[in-house]
Order: sequence, then C-alpha cells, then structure tokens
Amino acid sequence: MIASLLLTAAALTPVTSIARPVEIKFSHVVAENTPKGLMAEKFKELVEERMPGKVKVSVYPNSQLFNDNKVLEAMLLGDVQMAAPSLSKFQSFTKKLQVFDLPFLFKDIDAVDRFQQSETGQELLGSLKKRGLVGLGYLHNGMKQLSSNEKIVTPDQIAGKKFRIMTSDVLQAQFEQVDAIPLKKPFSEVFTLLQTRAIDGQENTWSNTYSKKFYEVQPYITASNHGVLDYMVVTSAEFWMTLPDDLRTEIKRAMDDAIAYGNAISKKKADEDRQLIAESGVTEIIDLTDAQRQAWVAAMKPVWKKFERQVGKDVIQAAEASNE
Repeated sequence: MIASLLLTAAALTPVTSIARPVEIKFSHVVAENTPKGLMAEKFKELVEERMPGKVKVSVYPNSQLFNDNKVLEAMLLGDVQMAAPSLSKFQSFTKKLQVFDLPFLFKDIDAVDRFQQSETGQELLGSLKKRGLVGLGYLHNGMKQLSSNEKIVTPDQIAGKKFRIMTSDVLQAQFEQVDAIPLKKPFSEVFTLLQTRAIDGQENTWSNTYSKKFYEVQPYITASNHGVLDYMVVTSAEFWMTLPDDLRTEIKRAMDDAIAYGNAISKKKADEDRQLIAESGVTEIIDLTDAQRQAWVAAMKPVWKKFERQVGKDVIQAAEASNE
C-alpha cells in the first residue's frame, strides 16, 4: 500500500531537468590588460550577462592552458573551445590567410579594417572549415614597425642584418627580398636576443614594443607600417555546430561586441604607446616620407607575386583595393 502511494506521488510530481550550462574555455597567450586580454574578459562578461545560467566562459590568459602553437590542436580535440592566435599561426591550415603577412599591402589599420569587413575578408573567416575550425572575427593588435640597432631609412640599409620573425614563410621572404637575415624565434626570447645583440632588430606593433620594453634595447624605430599583426578568434566547427541555434546566435553577437571593444582599445593603445616611446628619450622614431615609403613598397612588392598562387590573386587585389 505504501509502495503504491509512493509510486502515485512520484507520477504526479512534475519532473524538471536542470540543464548544465555550455562551457567555453577561452585560451590566449597574453596578459589580461592587453587588447586581446580585455576583449576576452569583455566576451565573458557579455555572455554571462546575456545568457545567465546557459553559458559559462572561463578565460585562461598568459598561456596557462596552451601556447599558440598547441592551442589549435587542443581545440580540435575539444580541450578548449575558443582562442585568438595571430593570423600567421594559421599557415599550416590555410594559405589564404598569408595575405595579412604580405609586406606593404595595407597603408594603415583602417585599410586593414575595410578589407576584413569586406566580402572577401569575411569569406576568409570560413577558409578554415575544411580543417575543422570556424573563424568568428578579427582582432587588431596593430601595424608593425621596424626596430633596430642602427638607423634604417632605405631598404639597402637593412641588408645583412638579422631580424627576428614569427614562423611565417611570407615574413621570411619579406626580409630575404631586401637581403636581410630572418630568424624564426619565440616571442618570449626577443628581449634577450636584442639586449645581447644576438639579433639586430625585430618587427612589431607599438603596443608590443612598448609593453615588452623592446624599445629600451633598440635605439631606432622606423615607423614603417609595413605589415599588420592581427588575430583571428576561432572555435572548432564541431563545438560551434552542436550549439542550439539561439545560443550560437547570441554567442556570436557577444563576440562581435567584444571584438569591437577590443579593437577600439587597440587603436587607442597604439597611439598612446608610440607617444610613450617617443617621450622616453631612449629611442629615436624615424618617420618615412611618402617617397621613402614608396621605395620600400617597390623593394618588397615582388613578395606578393611569390605568394600569389597560394593566397589567390583575387584576394590580394581585394586587399590592395581597401587602401582607396
């Protein structure tokens, strides 16, 4: 009798299933106070504010989980759901993104912006799908400048000098085109390499050059704006497509807003950090005239042709058109 009553009570009790929130681990390699770090924290804030109890975001800065060389492999294994490696890191996944490494293709960060938001730029976000990744958006670090032990104004003055580069075939070809010596070295080793004069210089954004104190061991910086150092926020196609449609839409909207926030910080920080370097009195900043910059464009433009087949002539032309 008692058992019968218990069964009846159980049948009448409404069953409520408590769904576990979707968990997103966001791994990146820089500090929390950088544009990328602040973007990731803003994404976490927006997601948890707009989708309380439905999605949980955990941010892991400073390579706490993975560095950029390992994170994409980890993502495909499901160990992390989001990351934002530099665009050069995708070389082994797709050759099309090498467009962003081509020297003197973009005149400034606004041109980069226009290209990234164009139809061609947005199509490139999908160029990783065959390899199991989905691009969610571009994040700026900024335009690259040349720092060096000796004053460099013209392309011939760089010949024979050793420059640290990221792992990129395009960047290697860029320096070899002007008879310089490119060395692929980890970012973490750059300051020591410069300080000991094991290398003559490096290419980087104003924010990286200031935050990592490279300017303290480099007497000259040529304000060349010769390339762009940006990131792509990515996730795995498997994770992304298993999300319910409504959550996927809201997460993408939160990411778009977080990237806009990070990009605004990045642009402001580039100007501020350039000014701080100038005010330090340690480094002389050399601004190129239009004619001097055009000499660099002419010297390095053959690199575009070398990678035209891999990148796509149409992609390069669309990028060049963004300068207008």
